[in-house]
Amino acid sequence: MPNTKQIEELHEVLLKRKEVLLKSINGNRENINLLKDQDINDDLDYAEVVSDSFTEGMIANHHSRELAEIELALKKINDKSYGICDMCGVVIPLGRLKAKPFAKFCTECRTVYEAEQAGK
Repeated sequence: MPNTKQIEELHEVLLKRKEVLLKSINGNRENINLLKDQDINDDLDYAEVVSDSFTEGMIANHHSRELAEIELALKKINDKSYGICDMCGVVIPLGRLKAKPFAKFCTECRTVYEAEQAGK
């Protein structure tokens, strides 16, 4: 189990990443709104606007999902359940938490989870 100092360091990493994600999500939304306001003169302009809007939307969706995972990790830090695998209940290794501070699963359970998701 990570010690108090390590959890504080991971907490700071999570807060910084949260800030970056919020700025990015807001920027993506602003870009989408700007794209909607562009003058479309022909099919090529339309295709470009649609493609750019789609890309901005996909990035914003990905960042929103990551933000939700970060929010959950921050909640777990507050309720002292941070660093425990949601699937099997073992302590998630510090190395995994440093690589992915919002990890919900240990490495073994993550493999099982991904296999289950691929099968759906």
